[in-house]
Order: sequence, then C-alpha cells, then structure tokens
Amino acid sequence: LLLAQGVAVVPFDLEMNGAERTLLISGPNTGGKTVLLKSLGLFSALTQSGVPVPVGKGTSIAIFDDLFADIGDEQSIESSLSTFSAHVRNLSEVLRSASANSLVLIDELGSGTDPVEGAALGGAILENLTRRGTISVATTHLGALKELALEVPGIVNASLQFDAVALAPTYRLIKGIPGRSYGISIARRLHLPDDVIERAEQRLPEGERDVSALVASLEKRDEELKKLEEEASVRAEDLSSRATRIAERERNVRERERDLERVARRDARQYLLDARADVEKAIAELQAKTDESEAAAREARKRIEGLAESHASALDVLERPEFVAPPAGKAGNVSEGDWVTVATLGGKKGRLLEIRDGSGVVSVGSIKLTVPLATLATTQADERAQDIRVPIRGELPELAPVREVDLRGMRANEIEDIVMQALDAAVRNDLKTLTIIHGKGTGALRERVNEMLMKESRVSNFRMGAWNEGGAGVTVVEFA
Repeated sequence: LLLAQGVAVVPFDLEMNGAERTLLISGPNTGGKTVLLKSLGLFSALTQSGVPVPVGKGTSIAIFDDLFADIGDEQSIESSLSTFSAHVRNLSEVLRSASANSLVLIDELGSGTDPVEGAALGGAILENLTRRGTISVATTHLGALKELALEVPGIVNASLQFDAVALAPTYRLIKGIPGRSYGISIARRLHLPDDVIERAEQRLPEGERDVSALVASLEKRDEELKKLEEEASVRAEDLSSRATRIAERERNVRERERDLERVARRDARQYLLDARADVEKAIAELQAKTDESEAAAREARKRIEGLAESHASALDVLERPEFVAPPAGKAGNVSEGDWVTVATLGGKKGRLLEIRDGSGVVSVGSIKLTVPLATLATTQADERAQDIRVPIRGELPELAPVREVDLRGMRANEIEDIVMQALDAAVRNDLKTLTIIHGKGTGALRERVNEMLMKESRVSNFRMGAWNEGGAGVTVVEFA
C-alpha cells in the first residue's frame, strides 16, 4: 500500500515500554515523519490482519482498538477552514474518542498558528492523551514541545536522523534525542543571500543556539558511539572466531599428542617385549654354553685323573723290590720313531722319540721319560696307544689363587662383576671354598651377595662365617 502511494518503506525498530506512552518526533524531515506515522498505523493493521510486517528483530507492535491520525493539510476555502482550523477539528475528535488502547498519530503538532500558542495547545493535548494512557506519536518543529519530555512523565523525545553534509534524510530513528532544525542550512544550500543567512543566525535566540549546539553534540556523540559499537561488534566477532579457531587447534594438538603418546607407548612396549625376548634367548645360549663348558671340564678332569692313576700304578710297580726287568732287546734293533716296550714299566708300550748316549727318550701316554736302550725292545704299533689329546677350555689356574674377596665400602649395585670374577677364579683354581667379606653395616651387601649365590649353579652351599671367620660380616661359599 505504501509503495502504491509512492512512499519508501523503511524497516525500523521501535519499542515502547509501559511508562512511555507518547513519542514526540522533532526535526526537519517531514517526508520521513510522514512515512513513520503512516507505517505505525499500517503495521498495526497488517499485524491484526495476519500479514508479516517488515520490522527489525525485537520490535513490539501493539494491538489497538482504534486508530486516529491528523496528517497533512486539510484546509478548505469552500468550508472556510484554515490549516490550523483543520488540525483543531481533527484533534477535537481524537480527544473525544481515543482510549487507552488506541493509537494516535499527529503530524506537525502546533503548526498553522502562533508558535507560542501552538506549542502551548500542543503540549496540553499531549499531556491529556498521556494521562489517559493512549499511545501517541506526534511530530513537530516547535522547540517548546521538545521540553515536554523533561516535564511530563511518559513522554519521550525522538528524532529522525538527518545528514548535515548531504542535507538529506537517513530515515534512522534516534530515540531519546530531540531533533534540531536545519532551516538555515537548507536556506544556505538553496542559495539564499549570505547577508540574509548571517543576519538570520544573529537573530536566533541564544538559548536556541545553545540547544542546537547541544543536540548537534549529542548527535555526533551518538554517531561516534554507533561506530564504536560496530567496531566492538566486529572485534567481538573476530575474537570469537579466533577463540573458536584456537580452541579447535588446541583440541587438534591434544588429540595429536594423545595419538603420539599412544604410538610411542605402543612402540616402547613392543621394543621392551622384543628386547626381553632377545635377552631370554641370550641367557639361554649362555646357559647352554656354560653347561657345555662345565661338562667338558668335568670330562677333562676325569681323563686327567684316570691318567694320573695309571701313572701312579706304574710308579708303584717300579718301586716294588721284587721288580725284574724283562729281557732286554738289542740296541741296534731300535731306532727313533719305533714303537717299543719299556721293561722298566712292566712292558708298557711307547714310542722312541730320541736316542742320546745309550739312552732313549720314550713317550708313554702323556709321559716322557729317559730309559736305557737296553730296556727297550721293538714291538708292533698299538692303535689304542695313540696320544690322547684332551681339549680344555678356559684359563690356566692362577699361580696364587685368591681365596677371599673384600667388598666393604662398595654399593650394592657395584659388586656384581667383582663377585662373579671371584667365583670364576675360584672354579678355575678348583677351590673348595671362597670367603666374601661384606661387613655387617645395613646388611644390603650381604643380601645382594646372597641373591647372587642363590642363582649360581656352581655353588653347592653358602653360609655365614663362624665366630673365628668374621661372623655376620662374612659369607663362606662352598663349591661342588
């Protein structure tokens, strides 16, 4: 409907609480005021007809029982009505019929007559409507009516913003600030003589100039506040967006850290499991080699003991008084490298290694001895009499084996290598016992020594030292 009338429709946000029943709009923008006044009535009609209304978010639109409007100029020569008379007739009908649930729209209140009388009459009309609770919207150029907002509760000032540079309306409603007149500015733009403009500015009352300056300052401050609010809103949105991005990044970083920690722990666990398997395998191999070495050493000892017993038996035979040497062979019949029988050994077989000055160096088993050639006789080679070679692994026995080791003054984690070397040396030297001196102290060294000895298969027994061996400060190790 507004578009059909050639009026621009501008959405606005107008909210009036219960204490404010009259909206007094002042300013030079008559076209804008007319649009506003028509829109208020039209919006109510559209709302009550179920038609969507083009208003901003948060707008409140009341439901009215009646609508009264005094808009435009209805002067009539035929009816002998002046502009002021037409306004008074309309306002008289409004005052007779308007109720607390009605909407009253008044354009250019107090115009068409003397400004002083028009302001007085307009103020009385607005007071009456406000007392009865009628929602009223009135526009005016009269400065005296702008003071009603400070004198009468329920009346609030408002203005339609005007671009002072372009001298064009912005159609933006500013609530709480009265509008100021731009009559002189418009006259200057329309090329009214400069001397007339200057004289008009001089004739303005000082109070009016002060009010205009104050209103201009308020409008400027309102504009600055609006810009600050917009900047603050933009910054708030930017900060909110940044906060959202930062929170998202933090979540991603935390998730990545958890993923990396899971992978690291999984890899570490797998590494430990693999390392444990390798250690177990190495321990098994070492144990197998140790068992094999011990078995070989035991076998070597048995062979050596057997040879020693055989030699001891031969020596016993030789030392007997009733020993009679067998018939001697001919020296000319033997030569180096021959297998011979040795009469002095009861006919034992051996190999003649060397002949020197009527004697011969004979190898019997693992023993070399020098005997007269007369006691030797050639014989057939005996395959069973071949040299016995016994491989013995390990180090040679020490000339002065250590029978005790002193651990006093050491830490529990420092003694393992020393104790193991002492045990190895004792086994190599075929010792029956080994004394480990650890002192009494806190008992940590004694406990560590006991733990090691309990796991050592070469140890048959270990005990605390006797009173004459060092008592609790000594552990005596016994070998099989």
